Amino acid sequence: MKLLLHVCCGPCAVYPVSVLQEDKIDIKGLYFNPNIHPREEFERRRENVKRLAEIKGLDMDYIDDFRQSTWESFEHGQEQRCGMCYGLRLDRAASYAKENGFDAFSTTLLVSPYQNHDLIKELGEKFSQKHGVEFYCRDFRPGFREGQQQAKDLGLYRQKYCGCIVSLEQSEYKEKIIKQLSKLKED
Repeated sequence: MKLLLHVCCGPCAVYPVSVLQEDKIDIKGLYFNPNIHPREEFERRRENVKRLAEIKGLDMDYIDDFRQSTWESFEHGQEQRCGMCYGLRLDRAASYAKENGFDAFSTTLLVSPYQNHDLIKELGEKFSQKHGVEFYCRDFRPGFREGQQQAKDLGLYRQKYCGCIVSLEQSEYKEKIIKQLSKLKED
């Protein structure tokens, strides 16, 4: 099977990439995350995905679409916000998979116990039908902690919020995150 794997960040990709490579699945990664806020965080996550890709020998494509204004103006509740976020990325992954001859697409979002798996599966199936390419839905959550430890051992940046502006505002680490991002901005 030729699989396109949407990659949300380096740490969340560690375990799924390892398992898929062990299963001899032909995978290519796609970094498309216009939800990440602010730009410094977007770039920091992209750079860590590049580092992981080099370490794992993972072929990657990058779509540098940054839509901060979309998320700043979005006023609905968390379920709608997460649905919009998942949907935007899964729709693009499915269309990219179809356009580039992949048999299926999946996402590293399926590794996190903090994400809404039922909604991800529902939207994956929706975009599978829309674009005519299979959604490879696999529950990677059992390996979440193992993947996070491997990410730590590899020296990858492990973020403290999902990426959107609302999750940054809600993070108990907000002040620390903002301080780190300000330092990146200065460099």
